[in-house]
Amino acid sequence: QVTVTALDEHAVSSLPPGLVRTSDYLTHPVFNSHHSETDLMRYMRKLADKDLALDRSMIPLGSCTMKLNSATQLIPVTWPGFGRIHPYVPLDQAQGYQQLITELEQMLCACTGYDAISLQPNSGAQGEYAGLLAIKSYHESRGEGHRNICVIPASAHGTNPASAQMAGMKVVVVGSVKSGNIDMADLKAKCEKHSENLAAIMITYPSTHGVFEDDVTEVCELVHQHGGQVYIDGANMNAMVGVCAPGKFGGDVSHLNLHKTFSIPHGGGGPGVGPIGVREHLKPFLPSTSQNHNGGINKVSAAPFGSAGILPISWAYISLLGRVGLPKATATAILNANYIAKRLNDHFPILYTGPNGLVAHECIIDTRVVKDSGITVDDIAKRLIDYGFHAPTMSFPVPGTLMIEPTESESKEEIDRFCEAMISIRNEIREIEEGRMEAEDNPLKNAPHTVDMVCADEWTHAYSREQAAYPLASLRTYKYWSPVGRVDNVFGDTHLICSCPPLSAYVDDEA
Repeated sequence: QVTVTALDEHAVSSLPPGLVRTSDYLTHPVFNSHHSETDLMRYMRKLADKDLALDRSMIPLGSCTMKLNSATQLIPVTWPGFGRIHPYVPLDQAQGYQQLITELEQMLCACTGYDAISLQPNSGAQGEYAGLLAIKSYHESRGEGHRNICVIPASAHGTNPASAQMAGMKVVVVGSVKSGNIDMADLKAKCEKHSENLAAIMITYPSTHGVFEDDVTEVCELVHQHGGQVYIDGANMNAMVGVCAPGKFGGDVSHLNLHKTFSIPHGGGGPGVGPIGVREHLKPFLPSTSQNHNGGINKVSAAPFGSAGILPISWAYISLLGRVGLPKATATAILNANYIAKRLNDHFPILYTGPNGLVAHECIIDTRVVKDSGITVDDIAKRLIDYGFHAPTMSFPVPGTLMIEPTESESKEEIDRFCEAMISIRNEIREIEEGRMEAEDNPLKNAPHTVDMVCADEWTHAYSREQAAYPLASLRTYKYWSPVGRVDNVFGDTHLICSCPPLSAYVDDEA
């Protein structure tokens, strides 16, 4: 009789002895203390109750596009035809999958104005890298391999410089004017200085400052005049779908984040899809596949179509919204961001706006105006947890600010609830400024407040338990309780050993 134990005794590992694991694995109690589906279900529910996710409230993270991932879009990934297909199945047995991939490529071309799409990159950063390699290969094919300068405005997305350096390019930074837009005089000077070696410019549109830059077409034309290519970062594509297309106003290549704009869930480590779209002249330089050795750049992913298992989500998203729904979603996202900007501007100034006083799909509020009170952007972010909200993006792209992106998925009621929370926090800060609340012992400095803190027998703070836990009456009907209190950020950043299980679990009995 053949048993697993018997087979294991004769198994030969291809790993060197020094790399073979000899210690026990899965020893943490969580892996062996739940012996029924009921127990496991309740354990997972307890974990979910600790989480602050989209099923509780809006997540206003700027530059993240935390929109609805609808059940209708997600269901197809569970269908056997998509979810259980073998990765090496013969192509003639995956014709339906190939049809979906082809149709999605066509949809994305229509949305972006580009002539070809590669779905191979697994993330936005990988898409940036692939796009820059395509530009580099294009220059080399024309005998201009010496072009290695990548101009990057200060208002571009944060990953751009790293991608350019990985692609073997030298980064030259262009400054911004007071409004946050590209400094055109500086750009012209840099283009002229590096004209012989200019490979590309990487711009984000709308800018990472949350503004539509009026000079974007002039920027593209200027770079083209000096022999460079234009890479338009698609991080903020949610402000463009169905309204304008980067391939139509000067872009040569862009990446998209399907896990942002096109509704694939993101967070928790992935998976992501960061396809690149290119104009016709860059098409030969898209990443190659095992089926298509097109003489382009090498693969950037082990799989020819990247994270193919989740492509049905974006196909469904685009198909459900269609030509009418996509631009309406874009318009709603922009409307929601401007509504927040107008409501909060009297309390926290909006850092950047366009010439018309409006923002794009997100806005940056300046919390540095309360610096004299001793309150920091960290305090505001942690206090928002007491109000039942995940904090917006903090100190990016400008230190001491919050970048807010509501997306099109949020109702006016939810947006009002968020604005009321921010206004209430500003009023709490005003009490500190006016001396009506202590500078060190106040709800912001001690946030977030847990159930254990509020229900403790002893309460030593200068403010009431009610103000700590229920600063707004609306919280009485639906209250999120943070599972942990104030975390020391600096301590956490400098002590990287996990605090659970306890340190005693790491002690070697034989030591």
